[in-house]
Amino acid sequence: MDRRDFLKALAAAGAMVSIKTDGVMDIMASALPASGSTTSSDGKFADLAAIMNGEPVPMLQAALKEIGGIGRFVKKGQKVVIKPNIGWDRAPELAGNTNPEIVAEMIRLCLEAGASEVKVFDHSCDRQANCYPHSGIEAAVKKAGGIMLPADQKSEYVNVQIPKGKILKNALVHKAIVDCDIWFNVPILKNHGGALMTAAMKNHMGIIWDRMAIHRGGLHQCIADLCTYKPAALHIVDAYRTLATNGPQGQSANDVVLTKALFASTDIVAVDTAAGKFFTQINKSIKFENIEHISDGQALGLGTMNLDDINVHKIKL
Repeated sequence: MDRRDFLKALAAAGAMVSIKTDGVMDIMASALPASGSTTSSDGKFADLAAIMNGEPVPMLQAALKEIGGIGRFVKKGQKVVIKPNIGWDRAPELAGNTNPEIVAEMIRLCLEAGASEVKVFDHSCDRQANCYPHSGIEAAVKKAGGIMLPADQKSEYVNVQIPKGKILKNALVHKAIVDCDIWFNVPILKNHGGALMTAAMKNHMGIIWDRMAIHRGGLHQCIADLCTYKPAALHIVDAYRTLATNGPQGQSANDVVLTKALFASTDIVAVDTAAGKFFTQINKSIKFENIEHISDGQALGLGTMNLDDINVHKIKL
């Protein structure tokens, strides 16, 4: 039985998939170069850290260690933004939004590194008043000392030019992104009906006001175009729980696979390549090459899809 049929059978049985440790390692092996470090750092900063078999916070901490630590990015007094996925009125167990523990730990680390403020927002698809609390992110942000920003009014956005865009030439971008010193892109890995997969590049949809402009213009190319505006310092893809089917919001726990993984990179194309190859081993009905915004991003010079050319650290906790 292949993964797709397995998911269907499991849905009928009403249970959530939990991939065993060896299964996650096998999937990682399929997604990443065999030459990558598999147990510890090789003494150099990783271009891409792939962490497996851990809980959300330890995996984030391990990834940051391999990448060079939060101090590599955040300097004293900087205004920081963290952009998770908070698009849907879903509890964390349903994997429609970024894990709140990861968001909270990022806030804690940024403040510890000397950030003057850490703001968090997303332009939710469901009602923001429901998404923020029900995702668990609002409470986690406040407890960690962050600032939760609204993003459901057009007045919160300003028009910016996207000079490298092939189709998308300008967009209304949230003021927090425009004004911050540095921002971190922290999506969840999941299925998406139009883009096929949500990860680092697709998460940019939540920084703009008019999503439909992107859908009308050619979804994959417009996603890539948008990513050329003020790139995030680091991309952290939460794959602790992966919404394998019926994305982007999911219908029930039957759509969720407990994968216990996390990817981090300064290269948005590389991290989405790794996450995409991982995801398409979970949902084999989707072909990696059909997630076209990744190759569109490479064509725009946003990064590389050739993971053999970069320093990859694969860490099993």
